[in-house]
Amino acid sequence: MLLIILIVLAVAAAFWIRRQLHWARIGRYIEAARMLPEDQQVTDRTGPDPEGDALREAVSRGEWRAAAEALAAAGTDWERRYEVVATLADAASDDDTWLKAWRAEHPDDPGAALVHADAKISLAWEIRGSARADGTTDEQFAGFHRVLREAHEDFARAVALADPADPTPYATQIPLYMGSGAPHEAMRELWAEITARAPHHYPAHKAALQYWCAKWRGSEELARDFTARAVAAAPAGSLLTVLPLISWYEHKDTDATKADYRSPELTALVDAALRDVAAARPGHPRVAGARHLLAYFLTRQGRHEAAVEQFRMVDGYVGALPWTYSTDPAEFYCAVRTQALAGAAANGHRNPGGGAYVVPDGPPKRGAR
Repeated sequence: MLLIILIVLAVAAAFWIRRQLHWARIGRYIEAARMLPEDQQVTDRTGPDPEGDALREAVSRGEWRAAAEALAAAGTDWERRYEVVATLADAASDDDTWLKAWRAEHPDDPGAALVHADAKISLAWEIRGSARADGTTDEQFAGFHRVLREAHEDFARAVALADPADPTPYATQIPLYMGSGAPHEAMRELWAEITARAPHHYPAHKAALQYWCAKWRGSEELARDFTARAVAAAPAGSLLTVLPLISWYEHKDTDATKADYRSPELTALVDAALRDVAAARPGHPRVAGARHLLAYFLTRQGRHEAAVEQFRMVDGYVGALPWTYSTDPAEFYCAVRTQALAGAAANGHRNPGGGAYVVPDGPPKRGAR
């Protein structure tokens, strides 16, 4: 009997040691690739944002003039203006003391009016919470819709105060239309206002795609048609070719097979997005998000060397699709990254970080979906 117990313990210890050595090897080859471990991944950003960080810090100190200056500096770069408004609205949803001071001193400032309206959307979703409908109380729903009604009025004022050429007061309303269940015709009217001012506005297209997805107010077919129209007229470097990948992920990824990922159709979509990213202007704020999605699809397609190149350019940040759809974005990201590194090693390629790849012993852990 004692011998049996000793044998069982020895086998258990052997498995435990093998597992520890396995993950130690994985850790070493990730370190050799100069990539960060799971616990050092930033989960709320797609990439570094020093300008946004400085702006958040300034308004947290009550310096509302920094907000006004940032919007003025954006000028007619409408995508940049959209990004600044989003940053300020997010900050105001946590503490709007500085925004109240700004609006008190300049009650008709179009930037302050727009940030105030956009912050209402964040507040509405905080009231509702992130649970499914059956897990949301009547009081939460009532508060959610009350604040959305207020936001409608605030956006109407922001539009009235804005430069008539500015699409931002319209583009920032898309989440409002999603949350309030606006009908298709209303959404099309809003979309006409946006595209008349900025026909290739990437953040607006990305937000509108969510409206047309099956999980919101549309369907797989409507989402596919929306992305096809956007891509057909898109100039190189606009990143609009990323939209079909987002639509594919939203509607097909859950049940996709290996053959689905490697189909000629999806391969062509990935190749088009790669060309678009390469053509994007330096410093484009949405390139990092595109690279995250490309890293995922390239790994699933077995194009491991190309995937590793994308991972190298975004490593350290996991606040992007597809990782954010997981209950543990950092774990999911690192699991797929490990697959890409291991696949590149198995193909005999050198580590782009400078050292040799080491193939891990067995498959990496999978992230939750």
